[in-house]
Amino acid sequence: MSSPNAESTAFRSALEVIRAVEPRVAGAIAAELADQRESLKLIASENYASPATLLAMGNWFSDKYAEGTVGRRFYAGCQNVDTVEALAAEHARELFGAAHAYVQPHSGIDANLVAFWAVLADRVEAPALKKAQARQVNDLTEADWFALRRELGNQRMLGMSLDAGGHLTHGFRPNISGKMFDQRSYGTDPETGLIDYDKVAEAAREFKPLILVAGYSAYPRRVNFRIMREIADSVGATFMVDMAHFAGLVAGKVFTGDFDPVPHAHIVTTTTHKSLRGPRGGMVLCQPELAEQVDRGCPMVLGGPLPHVMAAKAVALAEARRPDFADYAGRIVANAQALAEGLLRRGASLVTGGTDNHLAIIDVTSYGLTGRQAEQALLDAGIVTNRNSVPQDPNGAWYTSGIRIGTPALTTRGLGTAEMDVIAELIHTVLNQTKTASNPDGTPSKAKYVLDPAVADKVSRQASDLLAGFPLYPTVDLT
Repeated sequence: MSSPNAESTAFRSALEVIRAVEPRVAGAIAAELADQRESLKLIASENYASPATLLAMGNWFSDKYAEGTVGRRFYAGCQNVDTVEALAAEHARELFGAAHAYVQPHSGIDANLVAFWAVLADRVEAPALKKAQARQVNDLTEADWFALRRELGNQRMLGMSLDAGGHLTHGFRPNISGKMFDQRSYGTDPETGLIDYDKVAEAAREFKPLILVAGYSAYPRRVNFRIMREIADSVGATFMVDMAHFAGLVAGKVFTGDFDPVPHAHIVTTTTHKSLRGPRGGMVLCQPELAEQVDRGCPMVLGGPLPHVMAAKAVALAEARRPDFADYAGRIVANAQALAEGLLRRGASLVTGGTDNHLAIIDVTSYGLTGRQAEQALLDAGIVTNRNSVPQDPNGAWYTSGIRIGTPALTTRGLGTAEMDVIAELIHTVLNQTKTASNPDGTPSKAKYVLDPAVADKVSRQASDLLAGFPLYPTVDLT
């Protein structure tokens, strides 16, 4: 393990090199660290990667093109890229108990696109090639190619609706996923906010999707992936799980059995940051029958892999295989539940009434606010969150009626359940003291709000005092 001195020296030296070329960039990098140290960060999709992970991204691998896969590149001189990609895939397989891992996707949406097109290639393209007795698509006649293209664009996908907690890549019409597929969404029970598996099964029987997608970005409960796989099998659908948000809880063995997607899904996608605490990037895990198609992600939908990011993925995945990561994952959930309970005691309304995972959704209409007003008022007070839709949201996806909060980042800093109760009080204070402002015509605004600057300043100071006991990157000193 490197010494605190070594990490400080490494980052100071890097900034000196950058400053000699463009001092404003060096200044922005140093300012970002200062801002993150001072922010009470509750964004559920953000975290803090380790110094080793961050440093692994700034190296000569950035200069390499490496289309293809390990041992099968379209460029010469990729032997060292092969090493880091193979290591990242090995760590991923071992960490999640997966048969196959593909670590090239640049982001979560890229990982989902790889998964979608791998399934389309396996379920639609491969049978068409076999029928035409063609080895690859270039061998098809114009008529057969036209028919295949039409068939590829005429497939169905069933995923969780955006307002119920699904992700925009699960078939949201403005996203490419909603344009690729004939898409339908399943929601949650209007009373409980929970997934109604009988309703999902009913929708699957009626719609008969090629792909059934599970996973979420704003659903505060566990999903039973065994039941979802049974639903997929009952209609002949490929079962895909997007575990981007809760991958760290799977890696840390907080989600096991029916709640671990890897043994149940045909294909699993994830980001490598969020609760997994790695670099920004994506990854695909799959059963052996989809491995060949998944490995064609580049050039199917990806450009050249980013070897420097794959190196950082290998480092972060190696960290996640250490015993202390399981303890970290458990504390994420304990903190989220403590934060949720603290808010509920103070009268806040939470979607589903609480949480089983790393996030909670506050329905801020109980405070007379929109999500946008609440988000900005909290930011004024030094609390960083993001607005989020609630089921059947009357304010739509822009203004929203909710605030999403999450605990991965603060848990990395070492905050515990006692601190979560303090944070619940700070959040409640801000929301309770924020009032809706009026538009020029006298109607209530969905964006404008009024918060006494003295309240915002007091909460901001309290948040700063709380964070002072939990320094961020304590081994990194840039002075």
